[in-house]
Amino acid sequence: MASRLLKFSRLLLKYRTPLIIASCGGVFTVNMVYHVLPDVSYRRLYQAWYKGEPATLSEKLQELFQQVLKDYGISSTNHFSAFASFGFHPVGAGVPWLPAGAQIGIPANFNSTADDSGGITNRSIFINGETVDWSSEAGSALKEALVFSPEAQKFAIAREVARLQNGAPVVSAAVAPFCLGGVWVYSVVLKQVFGLHTGPLLLRGAANALAMGLGAISYILTSDAVSHWIDCSSDRCAAGVSRDYAKGGVEFYDKILSRNKTLRSLMGQKGEKMYAASGNLFPANLLQLKHTPYTSRRDGILALLKVEKV
Repeated sequence: MASRLLKFSRLLLKYRTPLIIASCGGVFTVNMVYHVLPDVSYRRLYQAWYKGEPATLSEKLQELFQQVLKDYGISSTNHFSAFASFGFHPVGAGVPWLPAGAQIGIPANFNSTADDSGGITNRSIFINGETVDWSSEAGSALKEALVFSPEAQKFAIAREVARLQNGAPVVSAAVAPFCLGGVWVYSVVLKQVFGLHTGPLLLRGAANALAMGLGAISYILTSDAVSHWIDCSSDRCAAGVSRDYAKGGVEFYDKILSRNKTLRSLMGQKGEKMYAASGNLFPANLLQLKHTPYTSRRDGILALLKVEKV
């Protein structure tokens, strides 16, 4: 058994460079699959359905989408397309400069206005197994939080456009292979520092295990850092289109915070575990924040407005 492990170790050592390159390339490819083919992967996942058929995007939202692309300075709109998605705020995937382009999903509640909330009230939302009563106090608060002004809608769409236009999917997909390569570096450095290249197999295995642990921690921290940078960068780009877009951004995050507070109340103990009293999402765990706080994103746009005013 020991001899087999030794032979396997020597084989890995001999072909370690092509193996690490192939592994990193494979991980990157897997992470990019639904961005390379968003029409057959991401869109099908987030597509909204109506009476057993894929819902179509209203003419109003098509015009809004085209206006955002124009305001953002996208000269060729062939690389961006929109579809009707479920949920309550826009989502997107794809890379604009690839043949399949980018897909942005716009939810039905963006059809709603303060005078006509049909895009919200004609849907049934179940919380803790019960349908939300839109005429109740909590239902009214939730409905109000789901209605956005045209400026807030434009900001929300522009945020997704900015994220995809800046190549965020590629940057995010590169984190895992980068950290996987880091595992190999950690392993080599640890063995070099402690002189384990010719040492006992057990100690080399321990060094490899430690390297894998360091790689996992690096992935968690790097993934969060990259995610936060992408979020803040996308907000700045969208808010930088005009002062109206920036004001819309403040409203958009205020409404999200209000929605989450209402959901926290409606969901009971489950809501208290998911949402903070401020409306932010709680961290997934102690090491992983996962979500950039909505309060921070709103305050960042407020800071931009103050600078512009000065």
